[in-house]
Amino acid sequence: MAATAGGEPGEASPEEFVYSEEDFVLQAAGWGDPGSAPSRFDRALLAGWSDRMERGLFRYRLGALPTRVLPGAVRLVAQLNEQRSAERRPPQPVRSLRDPFDPVAFNFTRLRPAELLFRLRRAGGPEPLLVAINASPLERGHVLLLPEPARRLPQALTAPALRGALEAALLSAHPGFRVGFNGLGGGASVNHLHLHGLYLDRPLPLEAAPAEPLGPRLALLRAGPAPAFLFFAAGPAALEPVSRAVCRAAEHLGAAGLACNVLATRGDPPAGPGGGRGLRVLLWARRPLFGPKAGEPFAVALCELAGLLPLPAEPLYRDITEEQALSAIRQHLLPEPELLHLGGELARLLER
Repeated sequence: MAATAGGEPGEASPEEFVYSEEDFVLQAAGWGDPGSAPSRFDRALLAGWSDRMERGLFRYRLGALPTRVLPGAVRLVAQLNEQRSAERRPPQPVRSLRDPFDPVAFNFTRLRPAELLFRLRRAGGPEPLLVAINASPLERGHVLLLPEPARRLPQALTAPALRGALEAALLSAHPGFRVGFNGLGGGASVNHLHLHGLYLDRPLPLEAAPAEPLGPRLALLRAGPAPAFLFFAAGPAALEPVSRAVCRAAEHLGAAGLACNVLATRGDPPAGPGGGRGLRVLLWARRPLFGPKAGEPFAVALCELAGLLPLPAEPLYRDITEEQALSAIRQHLLPEPELLHLGGELARLLER
């Protein structure tokens, strides 16, 4: 019987990718040759992803994307991806930060069996995650990380889902494999719990820049186009407490009427280079946006906040300046006094 992502009784299940802590890659490859020694996870993901591309399961065929670094101090990376803009499924309308799951709208129980690559599972570990292609990819290897879709959870981050995604980040040997989350009102296009995983073939300033300490478990990172609250996992033992802390902070933002985005990347400790590298987990607080905003040159979600701009049209890609891009991003952010006040609240929250 054909499978769907909903996992109905009697239906076949996707192949399992079973791993242990021994599979974690504690030191990823360097940026000089990032794909030189792919891990077992990288090989399985990229082989499955390429197979689905050859079989025509994506909305468009992704080739090499024109890319340029915008002149300026922030060094924003612009990419031209006209097909994604034209071919992707329109984002679902969102009315509030707490919209419930809507079974009538598109959701991930409707994925075709062939869109599923494997189920990621560690014995004794966090809840399994389904790894599925993103049919409208930003980059080669762009996947969705899905807690059991049949549970029909709305797009609100949970600690088990985040921990599973952070473990996926440690399974990759590529320094540019990042995982992330867009909340409701923060660029999420489907109100069904999911995270993103994707390979970005260049370092970002936010990986190494020093941050301002706000408390024992929290810092404020100002590198890149948008300041973010920074959490750090020095190794596998820290993934569980960091996941809980990030989700407590995200819940606090939601209660305050704020949307959020999350990105996890290999990086240095909050103080900057000099200590052992681990996982930096960035949490952005922002004004929620429900529906497109007239006059915006591009939508703002986790990639844009991190400094990667997927742009929908060649004239915009050719002509946009750093000043224009930063203006488009920063209109969604909090004023400095409000950001610092929020940072103090989060620091106190996480000390309890």
